[in-house]
Amino acid sequence: MTRDIFGTDGIRGAANIEPMTAATALRVAMAAGHRFMRGDHRHLVVIGKDTRLSGYMLEPAMTSGFISMGMDVVLVGPLPTPAVAMLTRSLRADLGVMLSASHNPYQDNGIKLFGPEGYKLSDTVEREIEKHMDNGVEEHLAVSDQLGKAMRLDDAQGRYVEYVKNTFPKGLRLDGMKVVVDCAYGAAYKVAPLVLWELGAEVIPLGTRPDGFNINRGCGATEPQDMCAKVVESRADIGIALDGDADRLIIADEKGEVIDGDQIMALVATDWKDTGHIRGDALVATVMSNMGLEQYLASLDLGLVWVQVGDRYVVETMRSGGHNVGGEQSGHIILSDYSTTGDGLIAALQVLSVLVKTGRPASEVVRRFDPFPQVLRSVRFNGAEPLENSKVKAAIAEGEAELGGNGRLVVRKSGTESLIRVMAEAEDERLVGGVVKRIIEVIEQVSG
Repeated sequence: MTRDIFGTDGIRGAANIEPMTAATALRVAMAAGHRFMRGDHRHLVVIGKDTRLSGYMLEPAMTSGFISMGMDVVLVGPLPTPAVAMLTRSLRADLGVMLSASHNPYQDNGIKLFGPEGYKLSDTVEREIEKHMDNGVEEHLAVSDQLGKAMRLDDAQGRYVEYVKNTFPKGLRLDGMKVVVDCAYGAAYKVAPLVLWELGAEVIPLGTRPDGFNINRGCGATEPQDMCAKVVESRADIGIALDGDADRLIIADEKGEVIDGDQIMALVATDWKDTGHIRGDALVATVMSNMGLEQYLASLDLGLVWVQVGDRYVVETMRSGGHNVGGEQSGHIILSDYSTTGDGLIAALQVLSVLVKTGRPASEVVRRFDPFPQVLRSVRFNGAEPLENSKVKAAIAEGEAELGGNGRLVVRKSGTESLIRVMAEAEDERLVGGVVKRIIEVIEQVSG
């Protein structure tokens, strides 16, 4: 059985258009509630969200669905995705829900589900939930006196702030450090500046006045230009850009130069290798990471385990292999000693701790290797399946032949948007650009 509505990161789409309607959210909640009813105890669900307008529609729909199945609901309001995962574990809940489309614009929204241990659900469990949606769960509805209740957890933000601060090395503070933090008008707009300020930093906040429409608009981890400019303008020591649900991180050094997730993973690996903190003798990264990362890790006597795109698959491999550092070039950094999913704030504090310990500027610390030339482009498609087209397959085969054994080519369908992503990588920059350009052109032709 294939998954129809679940993608690489839960369910995602345009708000108020299937599958992101109140009716479908209600059905998802009822089906997920049925799947996670396990025993006679009072069942509990944690629901968080980011700052999108459509969250006001989806939150009550899912709350009603869970209540109808006899589950109590704790509403925590706007909080980062990793905070929902943490609170699911902390409250001994049976299920966690984050309403967010991550880095997408406000028009989209999504549903991310977490199991009792705070991990995103597996493909198998998602298929089971879809099966319950198809078959109906009406016969399992709670009787009148067993309906659930909803309540708000007023100190949810404070709990997460303290949790994040406790991941910063004991005895260290950020006194004397000026930090720009771009919250992307998203879920971390309150907690991110507060964490940094309570650790002693002088904080210059950006993107902290959400209005339901401005999330990720020209800001955050996917568009860090304003953050970089603010770092230079204010003579800050570092810039931190989060995305809409704060599970993604991009850094800027004091010169305003962007540092991606690969470099952040390399920095954490170096620090944790030196302190004996690293486990599994390898990092886990997706096929979109740079080959330069693999070479750098080899110099530390560490390996790199490649997995398919999606931070959920990174986490699954980390758990099975006993690794505690992994992530994506896009900025999902998973440090499993602290979190069960990507956490931009926790990853940022690890970078800041290295700056404090070394006393050196970010430009000398955070860039650990010279990346191979890499080109990534995306092309939108409508309705068809361009990767099944014979012309596209031929173009991909030709590109792989051109790169030979000295490079990599990754062509994949996005799990969250109607996009085909084409990435090529090799030491010859002109070759890489040409390969990507030709494949994009063929995809555009067959999709036109």
